Amino acid sequence: MSISLPREPDFEKAGGLVPAIAQDADNGQVLMMAWMNREAFQETLTTGRAVYFSRSRDKLWRKGEESGHQQQVRQILVDCDADTVLLKVEQKGAACHEGYRTCFFREVGSDETKIVEPRLVNPNDVYKK
Repeated sequence: MSISLPREPDFEKAGGLVPAIAQDADNGQVLMMAWMNREAFQETLTTGRAVYFSRSRDKLWRKGEESGHQQQVRQILVDCDADTVLLKVEQKGAACHEGYRTCFFREVGSDETKIVEPRLVNPNDVYKK
């Protein structure tokens, strides 16, 4: 029996955008979550660099285009429902726009929330707006 495997996520089922999780290919650390539309997925597949869709700017966001902190994609995985993408990446610099390696740098406890990752760069130095 042969199984038909989808070539890409089911963007129609997901309303045009699917969650895309970026994970460090070497150590498994979750770096960030963003959104992908079909165009972002295809460009990522073609170029080997992570491309997302920015909902706030309503356009493609080529990771690192402003900061230089790119993600080289080593592997693309799609979940069992074909509505979420996992990118295993080689992260250059900070993944987070706040200057941290991962967007998940805050630990929430019962009494307090604290920062548990070192800041790699000052965002004001990277994003000159």
